[in-house]
Amino acid sequence: MNGRDILTIVAKAADSKRAEDIIALNMKGISLISDFFLICHGNSDKQVQAIAREIKEKALEMDIQVRRLEGFEEARWILIDLGDVVVHVFHKDERSYYNLERLWGDAPAEDLTSELNQ
Repeated sequence: MNGRDILTIVAKAADSKRAEDIIALNMKGISLISDFFLICHGNSDKQVQAIAREIKEKALEMDIQVRRLEGFEEARWILIDLGDVVVHVFHKDERSYYNLERLWGDAPAEDLTSELNQ
């Protein structure tokens, strides 16, 4: 399974829990950490945790190794490291503060429209 396949799986998982403003950045050639970042947010601590939990469960169902999950208890910024894909699930307030989209502004966005509209 390649990074784009993993990206599709986690984007659908986030969408199923009503994550908002789901954005995927292609980090190939920009970051040594991963090939893709998926960034989204929830509007409450419980929603942020539900999004992260769903992503983790779907990854494990598909035999994708969850290398690291951090920030779950605080539910302000949960980071899920899946190797080729790193997922950032923010609380709405934290997302605007950290503004990863601007920080990684030179990374091209991946179009997830067709995957999320199925």
